[in-house]
Amino acid sequence: TGSNLKQRFETDIPDMVTVDDQTLLNERVNRITFDGILRVESDYGYIHRRKEQTHTIRVERMLYPSPAKACYLEEYTFTNNSANAVTLRVPRWRVSYTTPEAAGVYGAYAIEASLSKHGQFRLNPGETLGFFAVFQAYKLAGEPPLDVAELDVAAERAEREALVAQWWGNLVLDTPEPVLNRMFAFAKIRGAESIYATKGGLMHGPGGEAYYAAIWANDQAEYINPFFPFLGYEAGNESALNSFRHFARFMNPDYKPIPSSIISEGVGTWHGAKDRGDGAMIAYGAARYALARGDKAEARELWPLIEWCLEYCRRKLTPEGVVASDSDELENRFPSGDANLCTSTLYYDALRSAVCLGRELEVSRKQLAGYAAQAKMLESSIENYFGHDVEGFRTYRYYEGNDVLRSWICMPLVMGIYGRAEGTVDALLSPRLCTENGLLTQAGTDTYWDRSTLYALRGILAAGEVERGIRFLQHYSRTRLLGEHVPYAIEAWPEGSQRHLSAESGLYCRIITEGMF
Repeated sequence: TGSNLKQRFETDIPDMVTVDDQTLLNERVNRITFDGILRVESDYGYIHRRKEQTHTIRVERMLYPSPAKACYLEEYTFTNNSANAVTLRVPRWRVSYTTPEAAGVYGAYAIEASLSKHGQFRLNPGETLGFFAVFQAYKLAGEPPLDVAELDVAAERAEREALVAQWWGNLVLDTPEPVLNRMFAFAKIRGAESIYATKGGLMHGPGGEAYYAAIWANDQAEYINPFFPFLGYEAGNESALNSFRHFARFMNPDYKPIPSSIISEGVGTWHGAKDRGDGAMIAYGAARYALARGDKAEARELWPLIEWCLEYCRRKLTPEGVVASDSDELENRFPSGDANLCTSTLYYDALRSAVCLGRELEVSRKQLAGYAAQAKMLESSIENYFGHDVEGFRTYRYYEGNDVLRSWICMPLVMGIYGRAEGTVDALLSPRLCTENGLLTQAGTDTYWDRSTLYALRGILAAGEVERGIRFLQHYSRTRLLGEHVPYAIEAWPEGSQRHLSAESGLYCRIITEGMF
């Protein structure tokens, strides 16, 4: 999980540039726009003849990653808005770090930042000066650095714009509510852009300055892979299929659990929370992906993995008929007992989805009838084991002995189990769980994880509670898109300080594709 190289730069490029031998002063930001490229327009002053001249130098920035190269770019345009000619001096700036050779899989790495232009430039009133900064990294053994002098920054920007336009232009949500439309559009960007070329193939990763070149049974298999076919993004579909191929490597005749995460470009594994219900997550995600993708060749390839995971879950059934697991998606951050609601409902949907998929693949009727019968028995077991009155609501306990409301009680609604829908929706939207920032993981705490809020929004709408669901969705979308920490769905608080992990944005999109519609 931690097998990635990171370097922070605390650098202010305009602060390096002088105007008539003076540093720029008192930045006033006039405009910030973001559409996959961050643009910032600012005015600066400087000291001229011992007097500060205000709004005399305009600086426009454009910040974005290269779509295909290992670099990040910042473009700068300086405009002389004063009545006098000025002299700008841009330094020859280059910083370079070299990592220890023994610490790198491929030996030492170089991490560099530099400017494309330096020197003294005379600007008359209204004239501009443009240059860019490049932040790059490369392997010292046999991998040359990017030549900044030959880098076509306009082409790099155009590639980024074209990629964003592809996501922006596919699967467009068009409603009378502009906040929903825009939040959905940004969720598509965040969900789709977090894909990396690794030696293990394309891998979608959560990102968030923490999780790269690795896949998880929840984030990838369960959350976002079933969404990619709706988006029509081939790299997303390829990364989804690739992730299932990686998980399939760990099928075994003894039905030992598949690792929760496959890390380090596919080389290593992480299984620190033991069985989190990963078999149910993978069976659910693979069946849903195959149904949405509509490609029989891919579906036939995935079918053995789905069969294996379903059989694994069947073997984990308790005497009460629900699925046992060591933990859940929150990996023991909160109690989940020996069998939790999330794992059993994922298995339930996986069985039902496998029946639909198996019909398309002409799997034997006897096998599919068995899956259908197991789903029916499991639905009854979920009601008998988890169905409970909790804090005065006719809803579900999350595990045996649980007597405090948990946000994951939404899962039956997501999977089409509506016997306790009214009480569950009432509980989810009650002050015990529902806050300004979404749903608390557990009533009485201050911890919230967006993944359960996003699932709940989808389940509330799917259960037919449209008016309350839309109000909740509008509030959540305004908070995330236009609030203090924008513009995407977040992972959690206080853990991770609300970092924007990618697959949560996929869950936001699925509120629309599988909840609203």
